[in-house]
Amino acid sequence: MGIDEVGRGAWAGPLSVGAVVLPKERRLYKLRDSKMLKEAERETAYARVVDWVSTFSVGHVSPAECDELGMSQAQKLAAQRAIAGLGVTPDRILVDGNWDFVGGGKTQLVVRGDTISLSIAAASIVAKVTRDRLMRELSESFPPFEFERNKGYPAPRHRMALAGYGPTSIHRRSWKYMGSLAFQGAI
Repeated sequence: MGIDEVGRGAWAGPLSVGAVVLPKERRLYKLRDSKMLKEAERETAYARVVDWVSTFSVGHVSPAECDELGMSQAQKLAAQRAIAGLGVTPDRILVDGNWDFVGGGKTQLVVRGDTISLSIAAASIVAKVTRDRLMRELSESFPPFEFERNKGYPAPRHRMALAGYGPTSIHRRSWKYMGSLAFQGAI
């Protein structure tokens, strides 16, 4: 099983963790880390991945939970939710990076795992596409923030909207940047 997170550095939206269990009998070729693909390529890869894997899940932690728990605990909670959503108990979990946010003694850390592990790359795509779709839906409620383009990450237009309107209900209030805003109302 592979696992990867997305949204950790965003100012708005959920922190999401994707988890996939690969089939033993079939391989999928030409799969790459989600960050190396354009949005349309990720959507195509997502369809291939979900059709191919044995099972997959994405666990989300809300912005309010990120603020309440802190990012490390929020990442652990999103991973727990993703693994629980699989419906199977994994024997081994490959985790992208050098920090074990899964725990339980079944993890193997793989630095740059999204570029060298098929299961982590698949989890990366599932997590990224799922979160991006959520952010596009949320953008309809908050047009000035252009979430459909920046997905809640720092960007000039996002920064301008924050300065002009203040944070929305889906912004992470605990971020240091939020404390420097002149307008503290929410839309």
